[in-house]
Formats: sequence, C-alpha cells, structure tokens
Amino acid sequence: MKMFRLLLVAIGATMMFAACDSTPAADDKRAAKIVEEIRNPKSKNVLVICHRGDWRNFPENSIPAIESVIEMGADIVELDIQLTKDSVLVLMHDGTIDRCTTGKGRISEMTYEEIQKHYLKTAHGTRCSLDLKVPTLREALEVCKDRIVINIDKGYNHYALVLAMAAEMGMTEQILIKGSSTLADIREKMSANKGNLLYMPIITPSNPKSMEIFEGYIADDEPQLAYEICWNKYTPEVESAMQRLIADGSKLWVNSLWNSLCGGLSDDVAWVTSAEEVYGKLVEMGATMIQTDRPEYLLDYLRSRGLHD
Repeated sequence: MKMFRLLLVAIGATMMFAACDSTPAADDKRAAKIVEEIRNPKSKNVLVICHRGDWRNFPENSIPAIESVIEMGADIVELDIQLTKDSVLVLMHDGTIDRCTTGKGRISEMTYEEIQKHYLKTAHGTRCSLDLKVPTLREALEVCKDRIVINIDKGYNHYALVLAMAAEMGMTEQILIKGSSTLADIREKMSANKGNLLYMPIITPSNPKSMEIFEGYIADDEPQLAYEICWNKYTPEVESAMQRLIADGSKLWVNSLWNSLCGGLSDDVAWVTSAEEVYGKLVEMGATMIQTDRPEYLLDYLRSRGLHD
C-alpha cells in the first residue's frame, strides 16, 4: 500500500496526501470514533458519506477513490458490491462491467479472473491512466480498516458473505448496511448471528408501504441508529417522519446526490447557488448524516460552521 501511495504522489496527487500525517486518517482508531458519533443522536456534528468514493478524481469504487476520501477526513465511504460467478465479492455498482471498465459482461456470469482482464474507466468513460482493475471487497476493507466506516450498498443481498468476511477481519462494527425490510425480517435474519453489521432502514414517506414499515420501526422500544429518508417533494409527511425519528433518538441520513432523492437540495444545486442554500437547509431539517457526490465542498461548508472536525 505504501508503494501504491507513492505512485499516486508521483502522478500528481502530492497535495492530496501532503497532510497525511496530521489528518484523521493517521488515527488508527478513527473508525471507532465515527461509530461512537453514529451512536450519539444528541450530537450536532454532521457525518459526511462519500458516494462511491472520490469518483470525480478516480474511478468509482476504486482503491484510490477510497484513499482520497479517507485523506479528506470523510466519515463514511459508500461502496457497491456484486458477486462473481465464482463467488468473489467485487466493488461494482452495475450488474455488468460495461460502463465502468474496458470490458463487457455480466458479473454474475464472469469469474474474478475474467474480470481482472479489464481496466477501470474514469467518470469520463476513458481508461484510467493508473491501469486500475476491479478491486475485491476484501481489498477495500483492508484499506478501510480502523480508518473509515463503510456503507456497503446491496450488502443486505449478500449479508452472510459480508458478515463472515467482516468478522474474520475484525470489522463487524465498522460496516453499515441499509435496506427496506421490515423490523421482523431484520430481526429474523440477524438472530442467528452472535454479532451483526450495523443496520439502517430506508424510508420513502410518499410510499404507503414504506411508511407502514417505518411505523413498525418507530413503535419499537429500541431506537434505530439512523434512518435514510428519501423524498422528491418536501411534504408535511416528510417533515413529520424526520421529526419523529429524531425525537425517537435516531440520526437522520439524507442524500444530496440528485434532486429526486432530496426534493431538489442536491450537490449540483449547491454548487451553482451556495452551500448554505442547500446543505444549510438539510442541517436545519435535522440531518446529521449527508451522503454526497461533492465531499470536499460539503466538508468545507460544515467545517466553516463548526459541524465537522
């Protein structure tokens, strides 16, 4: 890994890593401190979640994209997983490698070795100059261990495999997954295990079925760590759900990724208007966890308000 960082420096990433020794990434207990923050509903600090890593500067779901957000001082990196034909968990959002690599094919029909014949592409759709290949989940966890919390998207789909790997690596408390299942389903799935990954429900207040699931969670004696709330329009139902979960002792996770997830309070709108106009409103709503595609911009804003270290 040290040689890999030196390679990044050599190709022009020197500034990004210049403060490595003094940034939160140097603290080998930082992930545990982030989990403490997730478990503290009274804290007004806002946790920053980086969607697929730093995909604006490196291929999404790649090791450099993960390293970059760790060095920024972000709190959680969101990663996507898929299972290969020979049962290897790899980092990839899509079911195929067509968009993100120089190859083509459905991951579930390809072996890990076959996938490794191809190279990752940047967000511009061109082969990355670093000749990067699709990483495994294990490789990503090795980079993240003790340094940052990981939100594994689709982690619930492969729960047993992810849990086994996390337990083996001593990272069970460092991985967060989320889903739309009922409380009863979650408890049944987790009851067979001595330890489990962190879990968070996803709620869409405009969806009656989703709200039915929400009522099941909110009626329980034990508050959830957090809820992800998705909304296309900020209605009284959305506002009520947010206020109720906060009052219940849970954190509010929102996504500023694109307009349909946050009623227009997205990263791109923040970029062309102002951070205060978007992120400020999300904070006013009670959000203490924000998933973003512009982590540096969001971190700068939060730090300017004393809402992030």
